[in-house]
Amino acid sequence: MSLKGAHTAIVTPFNIDGSVDFAKYRELIEFQIDNGIDGIVPVGTTGESPTLNNTEHMKVIEQTVQIVNGRAKVIAGTGANSTSEAVELTMLAKKLGIDATLQVTPYYNKPNQEGLYRHFSAVADLGVPVVLYNVPGRSCCEIAIETVARLAQHEMVVAVKEAGGDVARVRQILDACDIEVLSGDDGLALPMMRDGAIGLISVASNVVPGVVASLVHTALEGQWDAAQLLHDRYIGLFEAMFIDTNPIPVKAALAMQGKIEEVYRLPLCSMEDALKQDLREVLSGLELL
Repeated sequence: MSLKGAHTAIVTPFNIDGSVDFAKYRELIEFQIDNGIDGIVPVGTTGESPTLNNTEHMKVIEQTVQIVNGRAKVIAGTGANSTSEAVELTMLAKKLGIDATLQVTPYYNKPNQEGLYRHFSAVADLGVPVVLYNVPGRSCCEIAIETVARLAQHEMVVAVKEAGGDVARVRQILDACDIEVLSGDDGLALPMMRDGAIGLISVASNVVPGVVASLVHTALEGQWDAAQLLHDRYIGLFEAMFIDTNPIPVKAALAMQGKIEEVYRLPLCSMEDALKQDLREVLSGLELL
């Protein structure tokens, strides 16, 4: 399978009482599909997966599959820093009909490269296409190029999401093995695609799915000037999505647009007023409010 295109790392909206707001979640997914997004990535970092219990986690994935109903890919976050937990979550998600699984690099326990290889291989052996998620800023653990190349020999390891801020890794990976590379950073999507990435797993597309889809699709068509114009116009928004810990800014932006309640689960909480005002000004400048 190919995961070429624009995929949204979708937020998990909460009701005022902190429960998952599945009615709003359906509206968010329909908004994404209506605006040309190729895939939905539920319960990743942006979906606040660390604060969802396993029952909620599976319910969000189940609802995603049902709502999407084949109109886009579903790449479900089922990673963990315990291999047995990642395997269990992935087995449950496989039964729900996901297209692929996003597997974050195990965090906090910081395995060595052999441990990473065995961890990801155990998940891939379940028979679900795996997207490796390299995000050393959150996990304190990077997947070495050699380990990516080793894992790429497994028929179910189909892509790697690069969210380490290093554009050079795209070409290094593609020179080392045959695997698809997805940018994990909106602001680096275009330069990564110039170097051979085939798409993006986006945070900003929660707010501007049509823009992100157009940027990725025009780049895939080789219309680099048109893609650059979109990048230049919206780079301020891409950067604003990270003025505080993700997904705080993107949920604040969606709340400003009236799409969700601005509710988080601790330890995440609302950003300070000055940052919120900065975000509002960016949205207003792009006529998104």
